[in-house]
Amino acid sequence: MTLQAHLDAYLEHLRRERQVSPHTLDGYRRDLGKVVQFCEEQALDNWAKLDTRSLRRLVARLHGQGHSSTSLARLLSATRGLYRYLLREGLCHHDPATGLSPPKRERRLPRTLDADRSAQLLDGAVEDDFIARRDQAMLELFYSSGLRLSELVGLNLDGLDLAAGLVRVRGKGNKVRELPVGRLARQALEHWLPLRRLANPADGAVFIGRQGRRLSPRAVQLRVRQAGVRELGQHLHPHMLRHSFASHLLESSQDLRAVQELLGHADIATTQIYTHLDFQHLANVYDSAHPRAKRRGGADQ
Repeated sequence: MTLQAHLDAYLEHLRRERQVSPHTLDGYRRDLGKVVQFCEEQALDNWAKLDTRSLRRLVARLHGQGHSSTSLARLLSATRGLYRYLLREGLCHHDPATGLSPPKRERRLPRTLDADRSAQLLDGAVEDDFIARRDQAMLELFYSSGLRLSELVGLNLDGLDLAAGLVRVRGKGNKVRELPVGRLARQALEHWLPLRRLANPADGAVFIGRQGRRLSPRAVQLRVRQAGVRELGQHLHPHMLRHSFASHLLESSQDLRAVQELLGHADIATTQIYTHLDFQHLANVYDSAHPRAKRRGGADQ
């Protein structure tokens, strides 16, 4: 079999046995496609011929072309997954990605809205029509429950229990989790759902367009961006609302484990990024309030 044939078999294994999402499969296909192209350029016609030195050269080349450390880490992770499959199938006896790591990257904190800006976004008057009520319900649910874009788009009516104030979503790795829905988000949904029924929904999707079909991720991103420009005069995307949910909750509760569970992070290290956000807030408070935080000209000399 060719390099591509083995790759196709691996992707089919991920789709059927691991049940990974189409989005994740596309990512694996793109990343491993770069490895296939490199192997072909180097006249390596078998996965067993790719060694660590060659793979390191590919990573260095891509880094020189401007690929981020995040994308290179993803490529190496995809390569390790492929070689685990090849080893298990007896098609190879080594993993060239072992010991390789991408160039270190500067840790960038996620952008968030502060509590006042969140209120400015959500507390304005809402027209009593299909689009306005739907968009308000989406914004409230993003911020109330910290949903990912894919989780909101995939949400069905049977995942909502407004009486109990809960929403059940299917997240990464096909894992299901139940999340609380705040009072204002419940109210927004209660305003939206009667209007939704008037559009003759094609299925059980909570958020639909005027033709009754489930909204696409792109459509939701567009509506969120328009709300950001209209209400805040700034760029806004769904993940910024999720980041805001997490940082505000952590700032108030100091309970990292609880925030991890609510966000659906498999590794608490992913959640710890929000401790840096919280520290920034505390540092700002210290600088502005503590009498010894700053020197006062000659008086402290």
